[in-house]
Amino acid sequence: MSAAPSDTPPSPVTTTDRGAVRVITVNRPDKLNALNAATLDALHEAFDAAAAAPSVRVVVLTGAGAKAFVAGADIAEMNGLTPVQGRDFSLRGQRMMRRVEKMPKPVIAMVNGFALGGGMELAMCCHLRIAADSAKLGQPEINLGLIPGFGGTQRLLRLAGRAATLELCLVGAPIDAARARELGIVNRVVASDELEAETMKLAEQLANAAPLALRGMLDCINVGGECGIEEGLEYESAQFGLMFSTDDMREGTGAFLERRKPVFSGA
Repeated sequence: MSAAPSDTPPSPVTTTDRGAVRVITVNRPDKLNALNAATLDALHEAFDAAAAAPSVRVVVLTGAGAKAFVAGADIAEMNGLTPVQGRDFSLRGQRMMRRVEKMPKPVIAMVNGFALGGGMELAMCCHLRIAADSAKLGQPEINLGLIPGFGGTQRLLRLAGRAATLELCLVGAPIDAARARELGIVNRVVASDELEAETMKLAEQLANAAPLALRGMLDCINVGGECGIEEGLEYESAQFGLMFSTDDMREGTGAFLERRKPVFSGA
């Protein structure tokens, strides 16, 4: 007798480990991976788990299907919200994206299609972004009578500057990956059929780097982006000094002097 079909809906977020790289996938391809409340919560949990897993050194974030990274927030869910519920939804998304931004391990957005609205905001909170040449990015909330609510006005301003942010938000028209690269919104653009291979190549390179040094760099850059230069420099010096207490620093400098490839343990 065959088993009865399950009524349990598929998880909105899936995870797969490829060595020391954890791939987190927004898994709503029928909705172009739109971000509803359940998906935001599932992403937050997935990044908490990745941060806590000693075997995971790098995270790659992408969307299921061939069309979209994340096409935006879930408009059907937003349509009936009250002002208070709308603010709560914004805060929910911001908390999740702040969690990604403050990850102690590098997070790479693999932008495989549309990254619009909440999808562009999700890509921007990652540490690095690699986009397929067919990808489209934008903040089209103006066309819905809305503004970006998951940090888009703030992160886009820091990545692309005031003029580009004003144009992208006020006009609401998407841009192609090449233009996003010119503006500093994405780090690299590659052919669509090479996107996964190129992203994993970078992820594996980072996975072989010194984990504590990576974390120290992420911390310094996060702190420096939100404070004055004197405070940022002081924090950098403190983090630099801490590296001298690590086995990885001894291994890295020793390997350099011995002309061999270092093997970092994360200790």
